[in-house]
Amino acid sequence: MAQLATSESVVIGTVKGPGENGNQYVFITANNRQVKIGEFVFYDVTAPDSPSQTLQILGKISARRLTEHLPDRIFADTEISPDAIAALVGFVHPSPELYEVTVDVIGYFHPALGFINPRLTPDPGAKVYITDDDTLRQVVNKRQPGEVGSARVGSLLLRPGGAVPVALDVKELVSTHMAILAGTGSGKSYTAGVLIEEFLQPYNRAAVLIFDPHGEYGTLAEMRGHPAFATADGYAPKVKILTPDDICIRISSLDYYDVMTLLPEMSDRQQSILNKAFTLLKRHRSGEYRWNVDDLIAAVNEADLSVDDEGNEKIGSSAPAITWKLERFARSPYFHQMNHLAPRDLFEPGQVTVLQMNEISQEEQQVICAAVLRQSYQARMNTAKEKLTEADENYLPYPIFTLIEEAHRFCPAHEPARCKAILRTILSEGRKFGLGVGLITQRPGKLDSDVLSQCMSQFLMRIVNPVDQESLKYGVEAAGRDLLKELPALTKGQVIISGACVNTPVLCQVRQRLTRHGGETLNAPTAWQDYFQQHRQRSQQLRQAPVAARSRPETVGGLSIE
Repeated sequence: MAQLATSESVVIGTVKGPGENGNQYVFITANNRQVKIGEFVFYDVTAPDSPSQTLQILGKISARRLTEHLPDRIFADTEISPDAIAALVGFVHPSPELYEVTVDVIGYFHPALGFINPRLTPDPGAKVYITDDDTLRQVVNKRQPGEVGSARVGSLLLRPGGAVPVALDVKELVSTHMAILAGTGSGKSYTAGVLIEEFLQPYNRAAVLIFDPHGEYGTLAEMRGHPAFATADGYAPKVKILTPDDICIRISSLDYYDVMTLLPEMSDRQQSILNKAFTLLKRHRSGEYRWNVDDLIAAVNEADLSVDDEGNEKIGSSAPAITWKLERFARSPYFHQMNHLAPRDLFEPGQVTVLQMNEISQEEQQVICAAVLRQSYQARMNTAKEKLTEADENYLPYPIFTLIEEAHRFCPAHEPARCKAILRTILSEGRKFGLGVGLITQRPGKLDSDVLSQCMSQFLMRIVNPVDQESLKYGVEAAGRDLLKELPALTKGQVIISGACVNTPVLCQVRQRLTRHGGETLNAPTAWQDYFQQHRQRSQQLRQAPVAARSRPETVGGLSIE
């Protein structure tokens, strides 16, 4: 049922008339402190099908402008008090300024259907109220904090003291995908850490995998044994940190394009021979056979085989060059004939797996990410179709969620990338099989627009780059143009949340993390000072040492110390 206005509702202004479009209205107020962009207000109307029922039609302030004020000359003289002048000319109200405020109508809230816009515009002279905290707690969040399937990430920015917590719908985040878009230093990785903590809470117990190119998420290991996650049934989140030494992908799980990405400077003929070799390999080694580089080299030699005029077979000039490149590829520590990180090794309810790739080349990161995503997608699809048994390493009988840091590296807008095709497939079809994806990037303008448009929940933080701001206007429609204007003014930890995970876009202050943040910026001046002091102390010790101990010149920073 609709929310009812209470006697405690605070009147903020009076309706002047309609706005520029049919979904806006304008009201007049003298209260400058409470008419902030993004603030929630409402007016009352009688329900058309029930005259005895009053509906609260919620709206969000999208613009304001000063319409009436004292002459500018008064403000130019700092010795004159504007309040005193206002009293002399007969202003009874404490403030002589009047503001014209534009409101975008959201509608009234129905517990089962969400917001419904009845298209009942307010009459001129109608009172406009500030929406109280209790109402906002019910209408903003699809889930309440602590409820199964909720993620309490913070509180409404415009309501101080955490009066209105913001709890997101984890089901929507996982099934319809999400994107965290922010400039450098805005807190995107910190926000992602808060989300992962919520996913691993006892009321969620999610199965999460993080692709971590910079090694920023290792501090999530502090969730092990943390009292905030303890429950009566003995649940404790598992955190598996896989360093580059732990990463191993089976060679036979790679396809032609994966191998092509890892081989340098392939000519058109070499690419053709390698493609033919993969066709021969599939023909000769069908089924579950786990081929290795030697098998592929044999197929390359066969593909480049020709017969001369005398009927003798000979290998062409391309095969030796491809063989040399394949032998070089075989020396990579991340690809092996037998060892493999299977989906069952990476995912488990109540567990987050962090794949640290900070020491791995970008090409190898691309292939590792593509191989893991492809196999995870196939695992979920084949498990859902009952093609796998519990004994299979690819058996995944539960939904999974994958978070990709620095997403513009893996699916760039105007460059080829090995992960782009499988990401597009997962984002468009993964919902059917319970495979969710979260993308994090500091350059949304460099992220593939098709990939971004498939993320139905968005977390937008401070972005000052005009190109990135422009890309959001077309890639993120749910936030609204009024809130997108606020992006440059947001400070660290402030985020605009919009899309399927909330009932309406909100300005949120991200809560404090339970674990330490692993992506803090290095304090260069402090490090310089520490280094200088350590070597200065070492120099003093050498000067004060006995002559015999100093018979041999010491060097500090490349300089001889006598």
